Amino acid sequence: MNRTLAPLLAALLLATAAPLTHAAQPAEAAAPAAAAEEKVVYHINDASVARVAMNNVNNHLSASPNAKIVVVTHGKGIDFLLNDAKDDKGEFAPQVAALKEKGVDFRVCRNTLKSRKLDDSAVIMEARVVPSGVAEIGKLQSQEGYVYLKP
Repeated sequence: MNRTLAPLLAALLLATAAPLTHAAQPAEAAAPAAAAEEKVVYHINDASVARVAMNNVNNHLSASPNAKIVVVTHGKGIDFLLNDAKDDKGEFAPQVAALKEKGVDFRVCRNTLKSRKLDDSAVIMEARVVPSGVAEIGKLQSQEGYVYLKP
């Protein structure tokens, strides 16, 4: 081999090897992020989508069994979490109870209850009442790292 080409070839090999080393670092750095806890808040302000939303939550848990899911309701969205709530498919309570057993947390807006002249006892036992539904969503997103989904 020509003596003038050998140093150039060596320099070229070193130059091309360096990016491969650096390219591997982002993948390694991304690995811990993938292990982060998945936290999702589902926002329901219209009970007409409650069944679809609960099906979405169930599908979500099938794909990500360890996901931490909170369903926050306010306005007309609380209706499916009231005692004896039902639609043309029957009562909502069994579907809510099944999701609760999987770790889903259901929250109902007290402001909505007050505006309807209802107290906390109007809410099924699987759900808990929070001072404000919209404030709860804001807190979950800004302070607790939840991502937002609106079915």
